[in-house]
Amino acid sequence: MSPKSSPNTSSAAPAADRVRSWLQGRDLAVFQSVAGRHWPGADPLLPQLSRSANHGLLWFGTAIGIAALGSSARSRRAALRGVASLAVASVAINTVGKGAVRRQRPILDHVPVMRQLKRQPVTTSFPSGHAASAAAFATGVALESKGWGAVVAPVAAAVAASRVYTGVHYPSDVLAGAALGIGAAFALRGVVPTRGQLPAPGRPPGEAPALPGGKGLVVVVNEASGTATATASLVRQALPLAEVVECAPADLSTAMEKAAGRGQALGVCGGDGTVNLAASVAATHGMPLAVFPGGTLNHFAYDLGIETVQEAAAALTAGDAIQVDLGRFRPGPKGPDGADGYFLNAFSLGAYPELVRKREHWSPRIGGWPAGVLAALHVLRGQRPLEAELQGRRRPLWLVFVGNGLFQRVGPAPGRRHNLADGLLDVRVVHGGRGPALRLLAAAVAGPLTRSPAHAAVRRRRVRIAGLAPGTPYAYDGEVAHSGTELLIDKLPEALTVYCPMHV
Repeated sequence: MSPKSSPNTSSAAPAADRVRSWLQGRDLAVFQSVAGRHWPGADPLLPQLSRSANHGLLWFGTAIGIAALGSSARSRRAALRGVASLAVASVAINTVGKGAVRRQRPILDHVPVMRQLKRQPVTTSFPSGHAASAAAFATGVALESKGWGAVVAPVAAAVAASRVYTGVHYPSDVLAGAALGIGAAFALRGVVPTRGQLPAPGRPPGEAPALPGGKGLVVVVNEASGTATATASLVRQALPLAEVVECAPADLSTAMEKAAGRGQALGVCGGDGTVNLAASVAATHGMPLAVFPGGTLNHFAYDLGIETVQEAAAALTAGDAIQVDLGRFRPGPKGPDGADGYFLNAFSLGAYPELVRKREHWSPRIGGWPAGVLAALHVLRGQRPLEAELQGRRRPLWLVFVGNGLFQRVGPAPGRRHNLADGLLDVRVVHGGRGPALRLLAAAVAGPLTRSPAHAAVRRRRVRIAGLAPGTPYAYDGEVAHSGTELLIDKLPEALTVYCPMHV
């Protein structure tokens, strides 16, 4: 034994014991202080709140409420991330946390009987699973939506406090559980990024006038589209100087042409089909477009990073705008002698128009992935492959998808475009041939905007489709029309100026 190391070694253990003893003493003192203190109104509330959080039931119900009451995709993402964060925290607590420190539960002598839970937990005390779940759910929600996070956080804090108040945990158990829950939410974010972490879309700057209060803006609202009527009320509140015109679908084209003639900028509130029409008018008149999400899905608005009226209003007030590509197909929906057709999101042929219609009808209720599978099964019962000449070669085709820019995946469903001005068409094809059911189902499961063995995926600046049977249906931005014998699809680079918040 070294005479120099022996005193240091022997003094370290008592020092650690003293620190541990002091921490345990403080932990017990705080626990007894909470147990002995009367909190007005807490006796009937906190025990019930603690019980409601058993097995995560409180948080699952809260997630359903957020998704149902929230009017944007951000709310639904917040609910989903909150539940996913809770699941990660629960796995960590039950597989590692509870077995790491086998601490006895507090003695209930100091806790009034009316506060005590009827069914006492049988697991070890450290760390608190309820606190971990509450913190994980609240943090996950806040990472996607600060507004909903502010609503959920006090409830999560109350659940964590209730575990000490009812005598089933020491304060350090709760603090450790909350730390693990927060860590689980951030760990999940490291694997599945939040929308705000994704790369910003391509943003060539555009010139547009600043319109404080909406002065000089005429907003045309499709009163039959999604939540457009409710959104129009929010537009009036956020932009009191703007002119808001609500009209039926049949009157949209006329209303937009008139609006383009008397305003400095054209605003639109509706779904992707309504926005498509407004984009065509705005591009033709060389004026900027303001998009307010008021449809069911709002793909273009969300790819811009606009999910609320307030975000669009902020861009208008500051005069922040970008330029985006405009997809074009010829001849347009009015026939060989009519105007060109345009698309902001996608153009499609074959079984895809019907598949899209069915999938988007079911997806708000059951989710995008299950809806895609059900839509594919429905289409298979009555559809046959399309016979057409694609890029000079005749072949049977189940699906032809042409995206205005490269589509990426966000989570389990096809989603965002990171660059709205890349000058390219994203062409995805599902060929006909043997096993058509498997091919179409594979496309639906993988997502029609995602590569799979059943797909051919290329980037093009122009696509030519010939040899079509007259009257073949096609879809563009959710609208359906019928073709002649040939279609030419290309792009107009940076042809449209759109108000867009620059911080997104």
